[in-house]
Amino acid sequence: MPASGNPSDAATFAAALAVARPFGAHIEVLHARYDPTSAAVAMATDGGSGALTAGLMEQLENDARGREAKAREAFARFAKEAALPDAGAPPSGAAGVTAQFRAEIGEEPRLLARFGMTADLVVAARTPGEDAVGRTTLEAVLLETGRPLLIPAAAPMPAAIQRVAIAWKPTQHTARAVALAMPIIARAREVVVLTVAERPDEHDTTDRLVQAFGRHGLAARATGLPAGGDGAVATLLAAAKDRADLLVMGGYGHTRIREWVFGGFTQQVLADAPLPIVMAH
Repeated sequence: MPASGNPSDAATFAAALAVARPFGAHIEVLHARYDPTSAAVAMATDGGSGALTAGLMEQLENDARGREAKAREAFARFAKEAALPDAGAPPSGAAGVTAQFRAEIGEEPRLLARFGMTADLVVAARTPGEDAVGRTTLEAVLLETGRPLLIPAAAPMPAAIQRVAIAWKPTQHTARAVALAMPIIARAREVVVLTVAERPDEHDTTDRLVQAFGRHGLAARATGLPAGGDGAVATLLAAAKDRADLLVMGGYGHTRIREWVFGGFTQQVLADAPLPIVMAH
């Protein structure tokens, strides 16, 4: 999970801990520290003087140090409150949750995508619509890691995820999200497969998914939802909020155009979802 040094880090730490506890998992917290030299050089090429560049270098370096210090402090506070040991290389099969903070120089989207490839799950906060950097980070995780992404809601994660809802569409993105989320889904007491305004030819895939869950020993059921006057997203989220602690879905969008990887459906879910989401692309 990323740690930016912002107040939002606390909620992301808590979400990572909630999902890590049942597995005795290791939490790796990554702070991306930008390179002031690159930023200053870019500004200088736009016409800045050498003196101005030197001043900018010092200011940018101070800003970078300050953000890293805040991120470290937030992590230390989180680890202390959760009684988590720091472990650089936890042994296989470790019984309890461990945590580690690391700072790397570079852009957060690239770093998180690179380190996320070797994680079981990446946890990153949703960002306001105008936060282009935050959106790019989520896109990088979805497109470049091949791993599932947990996006917490504003409300705290439940201590145990007992009920899981799946926003089902017969697409490879949704199928991959379900497969990658199976360790979490398998621990749920209830699983509900939600579909909105299904076409008749989609019923067989929903039924097969429920049967597959049954073979895993999961009590799953399918629920079809009418689109309703508020639209498919509002209908889906209202149903998921009443039925689940966590929503699993595919990340839809136009993958050929990076800037638009989050299609309208996905963007609305990220903006309005009242519960945490596990997403894959």
